Amino acid sequence: MENKETLIEKYIASNYFGKHLGMEFKIIEEGIVEYHLKIAQNHLATPQAAHGGLIAALVDGALGVAALSAVYKENKVVSTVEYKLNFLSPALLSDELIAKAKVEQKGKRILIVSCDVFCGNKENKLVAKALGTFNAYEANKAGY
Repeated sequence: MENKETLIEKYIASNYFGKHLGMEFKIIEEGIVEYHLKIAQNHLATPQAAHGGLIAALVDGALGVAALSAVYKENKVVSTVEYKLNFLSPALLSDELIAKAKVEQKGKRILIVSCDVFCGNKENKLVAKALGTFNAYEANKAGY
């Protein structure tokens, strides 16, 4: 069985999309993570506001790693089944986003995870809320 660091490190090494967008994360504890992203010009959909797909990618990453951190001891990884995302306010150029995700319920295969996205440099303004469902499965099926 792989240890937490090895499986998480393998995930980090293979997540080229997250690196491309500039996302970074830290695991607070099993089932709870924070993702960070600073809005850059290449993230914008309008002259001022970030594209909603960027926020969706940030949320999917945070939800997924929260779920992953809850199942790694079972040598499992996760895949997104679905998630619902509500956009509450725009993310603007130079905003520092913090996505906080938490596993709400963990079954044998299905995990329910919530996420709130805040703007850290604007008095923690709430930017988005999400709730997702994840499927846990053996890590070797994902190539780990």
